[in-house]
Amino acid sequence: MKIFSRAELEHVFKLDTVALGVIRNGFVALAEDRVVIPPILSMDVAENNGDVDVKTAYIEGVPQFVIKVSPGFFDNPKLGLPSLNGLMILFSSQTGLIEALLLDKGYLTEIRTALAGALAAENLANPGIKTVGIIGAGAQARLQAQALKLVRKFEHLQVWSIVPEEAEDYRNEMETVLGVPVTVQTERNTLVETSDLIVTTTPSREPLIEADCVRPGTHITAMGSDQAEKNELTPELLKKADCFVCDRISQSETLGELHHAKDAGITPETIAELGSVISGKSSGRQSEADITICDLTGTGVQDTAIAVYAFEQATKLNFGKIIEE
Repeated sequence: MKIFSRAELEHVFKLDTVALGVIRNGFVALAEDRVVIPPILSMDVAENNGDVDVKTAYIEGVPQFVIKVSPGFFDNPKLGLPSLNGLMILFSSQTGLIEALLLDKGYLTEIRTALAGALAAENLANPGIKTVGIIGAGAQARLQAQALKLVRKFEHLQVWSIVPEEAEDYRNEMETVLGVPVTVQTERNTLVETSDLIVTTTPSREPLIEADCVRPGTHITAMGSDQAEKNELTPELLKKADCFVCDRISQSETLGELHHAKDAGITPETIAELGSVISGKSSGRQSEADITICDLTGTGVQDTAIAVYAFEQATKLNFGKIIEE
């Protein structure tokens, strides 16, 4: 058995079109019923503004599968610590024996989440978007914007954060990284009203986007609501949307935005899974004026897809430390 460090995994798996293809293939496998994926084991640690998810999936024909443990403690930045952590355990699909420990400290989760956002935009957003709005200013807010550059050539980025200083830091960094002007919006509704594509990246427990603020043609990717208590979109917005897509319907019904809408007695007019839209089995955007939403709660198939690929690439480079069993 081998242990791989975060540095080694960062070397072999980056935010690029190859990685995008790996995650795309995982979603297609899910749409084609070639995946065994149990419900998420999820624990809320509200006392410390944290939560822990355990996710897994087996993809038919793939030689390994992964069980991932992913803690998110959102007050950690106040302590000088990252919000996200975790590891992935790689098992043989033939024998069930452990083949590797991927001590990525949340890196692979960060990348696969950003790539899912890019796939949502690729398949649902209007091709000619000019302004992107990011709600939140943390690590995922940065990665989502970078991943979007793989699929859309936007000209302007704007950001809103509950902590204004973090939004300023975000602007200073991302203007250099993205090569586009970045505006800090002090009013969240202004960002929503003036963006062609919006990504919410927060652990909020109260809705951040009101239906009345969203103009025709907007695409919204909501990736923060991965626990039953979290909520970034009002139920009325899901009702207003022409197309509602999620990574996995059963998860969105219990953990994501669909869960809150149904509690309010609202069901979107159309519901589809992202993999089904990617593979052409379900329809996405039908017109330039459509409002589209994608709710990403994070799936085990993304974790297995990314971990197996990273393991294969790291093994080719003779990375990893062998530990005696």
